[in-house]
Amino acid sequence: MGLVIQKFGGTSVSNVEKIQNVANRVIEEKNKGNDCIVVVSAMGKSTDQLVGLAKEISTAPNKREMDMLLTTGEQITISLLAMALSEKGYPAVSLTGWQAGIKTEPVHGNARIVDIDTTRLKKELSEGMIVIVAGFQGITEDGAISTLGRGGSDTTAVALAVALKADKCDIYTDVNGVYTTDPRFVKGARKLSSVSYDEMLELAHLGAGVLHPRAVEFAKNYNIPLEVRSSSERESGTIIKEEVNMEQNLIVRGIAFEDEITRVTVVGLPNSLTGLSVIFSELANNHINVDIIIQNTLAEQSTNLSFSIKNDDLEGTIKVLENVREQLKYSRIESETGLAKVSIVGSGMVSNPGVAAEMFDVLAANGILVKMVSTSEIKVSTVIEQDKMLKAIEALHSAFNLSGAPIES
Repeated sequence: MGLVIQKFGGTSVSNVEKIQNVANRVIEEKNKGNDCIVVVSAMGKSTDQLVGLAKEISTAPNKREMDMLLTTGEQITISLLAMALSEKGYPAVSLTGWQAGIKTEPVHGNARIVDIDTTRLKKELSEGMIVIVAGFQGITEDGAISTLGRGGSDTTAVALAVALKADKCDIYTDVNGVYTTDPRFVKGARKLSSVSYDEMLELAHLGAGVLHPRAVEFAKNYNIPLEVRSSSERESGTIIKEEVNMEQNLIVRGIAFEDEITRVTVVGLPNSLTGLSVIFSELANNHINVDIIIQNTLAEQSTNLSFSIKNDDLEGTIKVLENVREQLKYSRIESETGLAKVSIVGSGMVSNPGVAAEMFDVLAANGILVKMVSTSEIKVSTVIEQDKMLKAIEALHSAFNLSGAPIES
């Protein structure tokens, strides 16, 4: 007998019929002789609906109260799934994140898990129960309910797999694996049979919504193999593990993209040893994620600093920068919205120079202006105009031979 962690996303539990389907998938695993812990998200778009309700009351809702509100979505799902399993003759118990012993840092809206007390989980399993855990949530040391950020149910599942030394962790979604790019946008997108942790981590950070980046980090750090599978189809998915066999000549394995990007430029920032540290420390303290960073030294005493953020963070970013204006004595802040980020990812890029040049050639040939660039050993990211995003994805997908039959590794 083994222990299997199964995670089902919001689209997989969006109505009663789909919850019944999830119950059947769990029963299949239980009938193999395994103990089962099931992590679920809120039903369908219910989290968005809760956010909408809050914004009808306040343009800037209190973050503590938002966590209190949003965690109700998962509580609905766990209770309904537990009922469905019990009706089918399989004893089940639903647990909120805090009942499951998930402890987080004292941050609201985007907390990190710091510990899991597995006592209650082990007790329920020992009594033969299927345990249904609310994803995306936990509790702080001082007893406040917290959330892990959007997509945090993936992180809950992998963290439980680590804490309980699970034999397997399956992530069920509305697609049947990880694709070379989003198949909803590119018809020729292919499913990958396996992806390395590093490649998946880059893809997740760069906008591929199939897995949450923190979940991949957990899996990599503790060497927990993941499988991304379809919740409706009975077929193998994509395995995320340490090493994969790269298909011959397939240097780029995936294209990720993200819209609603803003470029912020701090103009006339005096050159100093501490200026950059002050800016990015203050942004981090306010939980604003900064992506691509470019510094242009214009003269001996002056620098322009540009970086990219999500559109939703623009107001907060400007507020942070205004708070340190007197200290840093920069001239002004400029911002440009209507941008998107398109990235190519592949471990084969390490030993194949010229991939970035080919990417830029393809974009130029399609009349797409590159506004910002960021690179690592296995990825190249570009910021472009948002209305050219789909054109860029399709052109790059074709240029790097990613279209066609499923890719076997």
